[in-house]
Amino acid sequence: MTVLYTGIDQLLTFAGGASPREGAAMRETGLVKDAAVLADKGLIVAAGARAGVARHPLAKKAEKVEARGVCLPGFVDSHTHSVFAEPRLKDFSMRAAGATYQEIKAAGGGIISSIGAVRKQAPKAMAEQLAGRAEFFLRCGTTTIEVKSGYGLSLDSELKMLRAVKAAAKKTPLEMLPTLLAAHGVPPEFEGNSQKYLDYVTREILPAAIAEKLAVFVDIFCEKGYFTPEQTRVYLKEAARLGLKPKVHSEQLSNYGGTRAGAAAGAISADHADHVFAEDISAMREAGTIATLLPASNYYLGLTRYPPAREIIEAGVPVALATDFNPGTCPCWNMQFVLSVACTHCAMMPEEALCAATVNGAWALGIGDRCGALTPGMRADLAFFDAADYRELCYYFGDSQCRMTVKGGDIVFGGGPAKRGTK
Repeated sequence: MTVLYTGIDQLLTFAGGASPREGAAMRETGLVKDAAVLADKGLIVAAGARAGVARHPLAKKAEKVEARGVCLPGFVDSHTHSVFAEPRLKDFSMRAAGATYQEIKAAGGGIISSIGAVRKQAPKAMAEQLAGRAEFFLRCGTTTIEVKSGYGLSLDSELKMLRAVKAAAKKTPLEMLPTLLAAHGVPPEFEGNSQKYLDYVTREILPAAIAEKLAVFVDIFCEKGYFTPEQTRVYLKEAARLGLKPKVHSEQLSNYGGTRAGAAAGAISADHADHVFAEDISAMREAGTIATLLPASNYYLGLTRYPPAREIIEAGVPVALATDFNPGTCPCWNMQFVLSVACTHCAMMPEEALCAATVNGAWALGIGDRCGALTPGMRADLAFFDAADYRELCYYFGDSQCRMTVKGGDIVFGGGPAKRGTK
């Protein structure tokens, strides 16, 4: 099927080189006014000025959609924990009463509180629940997400979570890339012995997930009270040897060395980065590791410290933005809110934030060669917004401005009468 999306007031193509954007390149949006996008068989064949695209041979017989507003690549959310059985409402109440992250963990909350519910949940119910949540992302203009395990922390439950991702992916047009995060914490049955548990993960869970081809990435939470930098480096290197792409949760609560450990193991991204120092940033730059920032988590936790995005960008490290959608520290799936927080609390420019949520998010998942930008040959993943200016996506918050989402050339959300952005 060939479709011509025309009459677009502002089109952000993010045309550029086939690599993550860094430094000043993060501000190059490829803006085209009075634009159009021509898609055929799920791929983009032309994107740019409306008059030029209309002259393409395929445009004459294409189905025409008068789009209006702002169009950009569908958001690529490269860090989520979308598989969970129940929201952590007790944690929420404790936090509202002033409890810290560590105090909540000590009271049986945090990651550990999700284990029981996940272990009890039936596989079919888990997959259906995830497929239902996928619709929330599509409604907000997100077309691809990463999904982590990590709330089972046993062979059976971790595999159940990853199988749920695989099953849910067949029920929704939202693309979901799976990550094994069995090293998310130490379950109660290991009595706080992190090395004993990590040996179990390496011996039992990791090979089983790989044998079933259930994961693309592997991740670990490197933080005091969880896993050390040395454990992180060794584990990620072993997982990489077995064929998974390493990621790392690092420098979220303190500067502990996880970012450097992840970079030394070839991590494709180091996520959170709230407490990175200059040496951590240098390690990311030298290793080609993307800094994935999750500022909506900082907002939800009521923190005053946010990741130093300005310093990271100016050091030449590519920055991605993601929601960190999860039941305990960030129950938010709307990337538009993340854009707002990144600009208001992390000193990012609107252009940088949009780049980080699209093209750099795609590279943080190793798929920047096929999505995250709107150029010929790329997948037709598009998001349309009721706005007259792209900066409105970062300016307004608290609601979704997304009017239509297109995945692989198919309209998967919206598609009603076009409106010109006048908010």
